[in-house]
Amino acid sequence: MSNSSGSALSVGRSLFYLIVAGIAWGTAGAAASLIFRVSDMGPLALSFWRCLGGLVLLLGALALRPRRAAAPATGEPRRRRAVRILGTGVGLTVFQSAYFAAVEATGLAVGTVVTLGAGPVLIALGARLTMGERLGRGGTFAVVGALAGLVVLVLGGGDAEVRPVGVALAVVSAAGYAAITLLTRRLGRAGGGADALATTAWAFAIGAVGLLPAALAEGLVPHTDAPVGVLLLLVYVAAVPTALAYALYFAGAAVVRAATVSVIMLLEPVSAALIAVSLLGERLTAAIVLGTLLLLAAVTGLAFAETRTAVGRGREAVTV
Repeated sequence: MSNSSGSALSVGRSLFYLIVAGIAWGTAGAAASLIFRVSDMGPLALSFWRCLGGLVLLLGALALRPRRAAAPATGEPRRRRAVRILGTGVGLTVFQSAYFAAVEATGLAVGTVVTLGAGPVLIALGARLTMGERLGRGGTFAVVGALAGLVVLVLGGGDAEVRPVGVALAVVSAAGYAAITLLTRRLGRAGGGADALATTAWAFAIGAVGLLPAALAEGLVPHTDAPVGVLLLLVYVAAVPTALAYALYFAGAAVVRAATVSVIMLLEPVSAALIAVSLLGERLTAAIVLGTLLLLAAVTGLAFAETRTAVGRGREAVTV
């Protein structure tokens, strides 16, 4: 589906934005793992600083952006704009907070794979319930395959490699990710070409306000023997996999099909797994590899199922 949302952004550029966002997101969990290793910072405090740092950077970008580069006024209804901003903010907060908690509980590789593997499945189910999109036989098999992958990860991880609590947190994170994707796509289809940069800034503002009480209870300032290293990691998390990646993601996801977005976002778990094994010393058991392959195969299956459905609809339209 090409530029059906009415946005001036081309499909090619949207795909490039999503690729960059996926790779950048894959490094966020690695940075979080390093922070958890060298300090006592918790996932909610880290998520708060990520939102606050991302908000500051995006406000700076909005202030420096030439007026002609800003998105034009679209006449978007006030109620729909409020739903978009609030829904995106809440979904983003759940997504990243639960993800950091999952990484802390069960490791970078498993936490990322489960989050990004379960996300497309929840997107497919959500699209069926909220937008009337049929799963079809291929989509049904993909959902079953994803569930099988989750079962393998939970029951076959062994020892401390896979913790059920961490997997559950990753599924919660996936639910937040699915909600963002569905909302972005649904409103994108309705037209309006919302300003992705402004939407992301509002989302981070909502996340920072919502997380502040929990972050205060958890401890805003961590105890660490490497304060400079922790500060640099926090700046990186706020700048690259947050301010940059989310702005690119929201812009691209409003134009590209949801299933295509899901496949491109596989760059995140793949890059995260490579970082986890090569740099963080995490061990991949046979069960983790099998569960990961089942999840990734399920996402690919969903993409093919949607592609066939889109082609079929296009042929029907031409015939009519």
